[in-house]
Amino acid sequence: MQIVLLLIILPFVFFGVDSYRHSTNSDAPATVDGAKITKQEFDTALSQQQDRLRQMLGANFDPAMFDRPEMRQAVMDSLIGQKLLIENGISAGLTVTDEQIAQVIASIDAFKVDGKFDKARYVSVLAERSMSPLVFEQRLKGELIGEQMSNSYTQNGYAANTVTDRLIAINEQQRIVSIAQIPLAESGIKVDDGEIKTYYDQNQKEFQTPEQIRVQYVKFSVADLIPKVEVKPEEVRKYYDEHQSEFTTPEQRQASHILLTVSPKASQAEQDAVKAKAAKLLEEVKKNPAQFAEIAKQNSQDPGSAANGGDLGMFGKGMMVKPFDDAVFALKVGEISDLVRSEFGYHIISLTAIKPAKVAQFSEVSNDILAKLREQKAADMFAEMADKFSNTVYEQSDTLEPAAQLAGVKIEQSGWLTKGAAEDDIWTPKMLQAIFSDDVTRNHRNTAAIEVGENTLVAARMLEHKPAAVKSLADASDEIRKKILHQKSLDMAVKQGKMLLAQLQQGSSPALNWSSAQTITRIKHGALDQEMVRQLFQADSAKLPQYVGAESPQGGYMIVRLDAVKDGAPPDDAKRARYAQQLRQMTGDAMLQAYLAYAKSKASIKVKMPEPETAKQ
Repeated sequence: MQIVLLLIILPFVFFGVDSYRHSTNSDAPATVDGAKITKQEFDTALSQQQDRLRQMLGANFDPAMFDRPEMRQAVMDSLIGQKLLIENGISAGLTVTDEQIAQVIASIDAFKVDGKFDKARYVSVLAERSMSPLVFEQRLKGELIGEQMSNSYTQNGYAANTVTDRLIAINEQQRIVSIAQIPLAESGIKVDDGEIKTYYDQNQKEFQTPEQIRVQYVKFSVADLIPKVEVKPEEVRKYYDEHQSEFTTPEQRQASHILLTVSPKASQAEQDAVKAKAAKLLEEVKKNPAQFAEIAKQNSQDPGSAANGGDLGMFGKGMMVKPFDDAVFALKVGEISDLVRSEFGYHIISLTAIKPAKVAQFSEVSNDILAKLREQKAADMFAEMADKFSNTVYEQSDTLEPAAQLAGVKIEQSGWLTKGAAEDDIWTPKMLQAIFSDDVTRNHRNTAAIEVGENTLVAARMLEHKPAAVKSLADASDEIRKKILHQKSLDMAVKQGKMLLAQLQQGSSPALNWSSAQTITRIKHGALDQEMVRQLFQADSAKLPQYVGAESPQGGYMIVRLDAVKDGAPPDDAKRARYAQQLRQMTGDAMLQAYLAYAKSKASIKVKMPEPETAKQ
């Protein structure tokens, strides 16, 4: 359910192609059989992918990668694939019932208060994202259809028993090895000035220092205005009186049911038979209401509630399909309904509890209202002052002092900023583009007031500037000397290692310091890199020992002796099941990719990739 929330509310991660179907943005950089992928959709998908990679890569994250055509194309390809899944799923007749949507929504934590679904919370969370329940539910329906379409492939992968057993045998075969290291040479190597000069001339890019700048700046945001806002007590009371619905928790009801399923497309005879059985159960529970839960456990065909005696928990009006909803909200506590027919079959419903609608007391919510009104007033003030702030920055472009006075904030100073290396919420790619412009670095003007976040403007001007430059030979010589020394040492170690390896392979026995024996598999191989493991498992095990060698990841050269080969232990049922599941997942994913490739080949797809924001500036 948390995944569903991420998919829809956050708002786009995986099945997000339908999330903005109702967008008013008519700019569509792509169409799939006439269905639009809007620019808003693309930008949101790109932003979500940036956030994921930023979390994965940390300090190594480079936002400039998202200006590269291949990265932007990959995001667009994903959108196209997901659009095809949803549209083709609808065409194939896949559906999601209202009850299923209601169950999903009721299980999303963001919509719960004290662990239970809360309709007011549901409406409030959606309103914060400028979304109505109707639109959200329409989007959720599309997402779930796309998920069904995807699952029909990914959850139907196959794994033959012989393939599974062979894979286990290959993965878990053991090879007993010993290692000899040929270390880097530590003496007798010299580097002359001519070599340093040649390296310097041939590798100028290594010694380039990027353009850097240090600036002073003014940040103006709604948060700066909130402490200055005054809200009178009578305004707080007036808001409470005029917005009672915001503070009202709607009535909720707890019910249990017994469901006997029958398809609306079933024959009349089948429907009559199910109805007759349901009527007998109804007669039974009305004679002995205390046995309702036990009868539900034994007879209900609702897998989600039968084990709990038919208990559906608390839910609000409108959360269930209409016939069921109407029946529940017409009952009194302790009453049992007559047979209720829905698209799922016949229900027998027992109302077990009512949680009345509740209006929060003024004292309970006054502080929240005060904070909300302050934010609203601050936002209004910001909207009024933003143009003045921008004009002041532009019109008095030789100083930030007037803009700082207008906003009532201090002028701050940055550390050294590097061109193209975005750092945080202030020094965004757009902001860096501005501060490294000629207007700032050459003409010594203020940047424009740039929006770096919601209701946050920043303007800056240069304090110091370091143009991009190449280190002098004198400054770079020590660094170059170390690099050449290392490379020569490595070359000597590799040359010696290859010579010793050839001697071993020819049957000689040069003196080497071999490590104690260790056992490796294709998956668990300790300090050995993947290339060395590949060589060891390709070596002819019919005649042992065998010798392989390569540059060592730790420096120098490594020779590995293969002494013995052992098969892994016979797999138990649990291990075989794990491997089979992995194979099914792999084949299921492959089938999905094959389907998407086929669907794309048959679809009419038109793409005009949006330019990166930096390319427009």
